[in-house]
Amino acid sequence: MTIETRKPEETFELGKKIGIQALPGQVYTLVGDLGVGKTVFTQGVASGLGITEPICSPTFTIIQEYETGRLPFYHFDVYRIGDIEEMEEIGYDDYFFGEGICLIEWANLITEILPENIIQITIEKDLEKGFDYRRITIDGLAPVL
Repeated sequence: MTIETRKPEETFELGKKIGIQALPGQVYTLVGDLGVGKTVFTQGVASGLGITEPICSPTFTIIQEYETGRLPFYHFDVYRIGDIEEMEEIGYDDYFFGEGICLIEWANLITEILPENIIQITIEKDLEKGFDYRRITIDGLAPVL
């Protein structure tokens, strides 16, 4: 499924719809260049889960845990992972196979440890269609609209 958004608020709302429909144990991978809106999308997912605290990318901490929504939400940013052993040190499998949902930014860097049934989300820009235009491709999830 591919969805086009034309402003950040639309990207947020798409994430929110996914958060509303999220089920325990789901793992979402999120791939896209710097500045494409991964954090805005993630903020929407958190909102859909009922999380009201601020959401920011855990670039330097690798994982941020949120327990205040209807499901635990584990937000990973693996951009700075130098070696897969760093993921083992934080106990990634407890998160990936737990009762919460995981959203992993830059998941393409850790493909060898991802579970089989992931939901892949790719966000792309196309400046010819406008500065805020985004093409969001979602694989492995029933339509959310």
